[in-house]
Amino acid sequence: MSDHELVIRGGLVFDGAGSDPVRADLGVTADRITAISPVPLPPAPRELDGTGRWVLPGLLDVHTHYDAEVLVEPGLGESVRHGVTTVLIGNCSLSTVYADAQDCADLFARVEAVPWEAVHDAVKRHRDWADPASYLAALGARPLGANVAALIGHSDLRVAVLGLARAVEATQRPSGAELAAMREKLTAALDAGFAGLSTIRSSFSKLDGVRYPARQLPSTYATWREYGALNAILRDRGRVLQCTPNLTRRAEVARFFAQSAGLLHRTPLHTSLLSAADIKANPGLIRLLTAATRAANRLGRCDVRWQHLPVPFEVYADGVDLVVFEEFGSGAAALNVRDEIARGRLLADEDYRRWFRRDCAKRFGARVWHRDLSDAEIVGCPDDSVVGLSFADVGARRRIAATDAFLDLVVAHGPALRWRTTIANHRPAVLDRIARSPQIQLGFADSGAHLRNMAFYNHGLRLLQRVYRAQRSGAPFLSLPAAVHRLTGELGDWYGIDAGHLRVGGRADVAVLDPAGVADLPQEYHEEPMPAFGGLRRMVNRNDDAVAATVVGGRVVYEYGRFAEGFGTTLRAGRVLPASRGVAPRPPRPGRGTGGITG
Repeated sequence: MSDHELVIRGGLVFDGAGSDPVRADLGVTADRITAISPVPLPPAPRELDGTGRWVLPGLLDVHTHYDAEVLVEPGLGESVRHGVTTVLIGNCSLSTVYADAQDCADLFARVEAVPWEAVHDAVKRHRDWADPASYLAALGARPLGANVAALIGHSDLRVAVLGLARAVEATQRPSGAELAAMREKLTAALDAGFAGLSTIRSSFSKLDGVRYPARQLPSTYATWREYGALNAILRDRGRVLQCTPNLTRRAEVARFFAQSAGLLHRTPLHTSLLSAADIKANPGLIRLLTAATRAANRLGRCDVRWQHLPVPFEVYADGVDLVVFEEFGSGAAALNVRDEIARGRLLADEDYRRWFRRDCAKRFGARVWHRDLSDAEIVGCPDDSVVGLSFADVGARRRIAATDAFLDLVVAHGPALRWRTTIANHRPAVLDRIARSPQIQLGFADSGAHLRNMAFYNHGLRLLQRVYRAQRSGAPFLSLPAAVHRLTGELGDWYGIDAGHLRVGGRADVAVLDPAGVADLPQEYHEEPMPAFGGLRRMVNRNDDAVAATVVGGRVVYEYGRFAEGFGTTLRAGRVLPASRGVAPRPPRPGRGTGGITG
């Protein structure tokens, strides 16, 4: 009789720590790895063929906004089908722990581009928790398809203590007792196993709903004194701070360095910032950002990491429904008008158009979107004659400015006008350099948010594709073991959660990848309806030939395009992963070696 319930036989096993892989059988019993053996293991009740395949720790996605989706579709299948076995929720100051359903919907809907009604209904219908501990228990009782770790959101804390009205009023400051209450709620979350606190400083992040529309998220109204009081708890507990700085005030990044610094025997604050990108509108920024962070980490004893999407940052929009419009006045004004007819009247107004033209023509100042309408392709429109053209092309045909062509089409067709552009990560050589930087984390995908705007559920597979192709071409920029480490063990160790490694006695969270499928990932556009979100058709990825199997908690939950019976409904594979220890030291610098590409 076999000692193992599951054997993955004959695969090339990567440990997630950056070591060269070994060809071995991997044995699993319950939710634990019980053997990694170069000698064939005895037959088991369930076996997976790993011959010619890579067996690696399940991938981590450390920047998701699945907080509402996990309540109604707990399988989180779009991540699981791409080899992701652990997700981190509660980013960007947003969580559903303390706030009620209406507050949660107002907090999430506009900034994360998810339907207000979907968030409200998910929280209202499923809320059976009263505090952080019971929240994690409620998640753990659901039929999770992936493991879930969590950050507590600062906006959530502020609303719970101050109420939404005061939390989004610039003149309001918490009293000493209220700040103490926030500290107590943060401490309760860390005691329950939350990995840390998420905050936000970005002025582009706005509320939805009818009560305080277009106000910024509550976390942006906090003072540095308030941040410092909360950060002190994180520092003492060895937990993580996640934040999006205000891009219009780039000098404030120095404040994050100062708060992270471990000078005078102080423990460094583990700080993860959003985000590192090779932005078309500012091509020199990424080099400056990584150089400054490297100096701060080395000289100031900081522990700062910038989250990075390791693929071209291509976004889609329905009309003007895209978060980058928040970064300039006329764009935000259009988004502030939620009724399509009223919005059309605004966009047709000549005074507004002059404002929009001026904003698009500006070439200086902080920006994410390049605002180049010749670099924006129309992919869907009731007027078929414009599909495949840029707005500049349409303008040239009509002998008007590109901005007017854009506004004319939005007025005529509203959200039925669909277009795309790439705003960052467009230069392969720069992407390769970023992927090697120890100042960068490679786990950012924004999964579960911006459902009509982008789909990066396969970001880990796409990085491995680039690494594998580069090695096969004889021009490696990162070894395959190092790339696996960056997507798995490095993240699990840094966030202090039990994920990202294959080792005897460790969790049996495994991705079995087919190298041929990884090398030839299809890039076709796909959409998939979300019944739990009113049938909204979200953007998705489909790379079913790349992932031979995903194993979560010792259970095979996915194989080549098929989910296991009961996935997301009755099958409980994932679990809540508490951060039960301090964060590990800085990960080793990834190498450029060529190990691990055979097979």
